[in-house]
Amino acid sequence: MRLTANFSLEELTRSSTAQRLRLDNTPPPGFLPQLQATAEMLQRIREHLQRPVIVTSAYRGPEVNRAVGGVTSSDHTRGQAADIVVPTFGTPYQVAKALAPQVSVLGIGQLILEGVKGKQWVHVSTRLPEKVMNRVITITDAGAQVGIQVLA
Repeated sequence: MRLTANFSLEELTRSSTAQRLRLDNTPPPGFLPQLQATAEMLQRIREHLQRPVIVTSAYRGPEVNRAVGGVTSSDHTRGQAADIVVPTFGTPYQVAKALAPQVSVLGIGQLILEGVKGKQWVHVSTRLPEKVMNRVITITDAGAQVGIQVLA
């Protein structure tokens, strides 16, 4: 099912972990509005960057979220978040730096540059965090910092 010009429901629910562990990653029917809003945010990001956006993780059912080590309060479990890379644009750091000044315009509730366990990606969510200072952050193995920070 196509949600926007460039993003499908299948793309937002695909999970190699679910496939490998044979877990059902089908979202409940009531989650379609959140997934639609996430796809629309991703479409705006794609148009802003003028490059294809690769979704590495979006919706994760509770079992899949546990299997990947996600926190129980993850926006992924509600269909409100996606982890992305945009290799034709640049590194995750470059992507996050380009998106940070535009979070409100692009409808990004939270932007996180993540660099943990040797991997890097950008997490975007449609949900605004409770604390404004957590809207644009960097998370590394050393912890969280406000703003987009250079990753080692």
